[in-house]
Amino acid sequence: MINVLFYALTLLVVVAVGFSAYKTRAIEQAYPNIGELTDIGGFRINAVHLPRPATVDLPPLVFIHGASGNLRDQYAAFAGPLAGRAEMLFVDRPGHGYSERGGPENALPSGQADAIARLMEKRGIESAIIVGHSFGGAIAAAFGVRHADKTSGLLFLSPATHPWPGGIDWYYTLAAMPVFGWLFAHLVVMPIGLRRVESGTRGVFRPNERPADYIEKTAPELVLRPKAFRNNAADVANLFAYVSAQARRYREITAPTVIITGDSDDIVMEELHSRGLARDIAGAELVTIRHLGHKPDYVATDVVIAAMEHLAGQSRDLQALAQAAETRIASLKTALPTEAPSSPQAVTNS
Repeated sequence: MINVLFYALTLLVVVAVGFSAYKTRAIEQAYPNIGELTDIGGFRINAVHLPRPATVDLPPLVFIHGASGNLRDQYAAFAGPLAGRAEMLFVDRPGHGYSERGGPENALPSGQADAIARLMEKRGIESAIIVGHSFGGAIAAAFGVRHADKTSGLLFLSPATHPWPGGIDWYYTLAAMPVFGWLFAHLVVMPIGLRRVESGTRGVFRPNERPADYIEKTAPELVLRPKAFRNNAADVANLFAYVSAQARRYREITAPTVIITGDSDDIVMEELHSRGLARDIAGAELVTIRHLGHKPDYVATDVVIAAMEHLAGQSRDLQALAQAAETRIASLKTALPTEAPSSPQAVTNS
């Protein structure tokens, strides 16, 4: 009887691991790499680099995606609207998308900020406006502290930068464990995660409407690959201790800074993170948009681009633009049918 159970369990593990490997290959075939890998010294970072156009009205822009994401998220939001206006670098953070992980330092925002700084050097970008969404906000803040000479401005979008009450979702803690994490990522994540991509991505946008083609354009399934999922889990599991120790250093940031956040964000607490940054960074402008959730990059793209222009020295009334966005978002919310809220899912882009 024991032998039968052992063989049945072994077969189950083999089948689950095989399914995960099969779906990993299928996901990579469905969403092939659109960037280019660059060796930055010991490992390679993947990025889409849109070179400097003939005429520009903005400085170079570097985009840093959030947790569970990849470079396609910010690329889909900004590459089109900003075409021909600036040199742009859309980065797969170390261990995400198609970037290699590198050493243990890259499990922290500081290590990832250093990696992006080296990538900029390799790509000939002396300084840039650093745009960080959600978890990418912690990396943008680290970049501003550690690489002030490369920072012409900082733009935070619904950032995660300060200690918060409570913990993290259990699956991050489990996936970050040495042995159980490997088993969880190879046996459980893929079949459950694939079923939750739809509801999870809608949850990230809530209470706003998610674009119908968002999944097709941004490839959130890439995070379900076991290695990527574990890297993502390690990032999230390490974040609280990191920001608890590092948040006091935000006062060292001297670059022009804009923070854009929504008052209806149930992924990241704007009253702690965005207001905390506005308090800690001298001269930072906080732009709070009512009725906006966690995705200003998609729901209030015009305000985000105006913030880039403002950081570039152009005259922009960001508060007035935010009020106009509020009116627009409120009208869309009224026009849309009411959806029952769903609980947070394993696949989010934070």
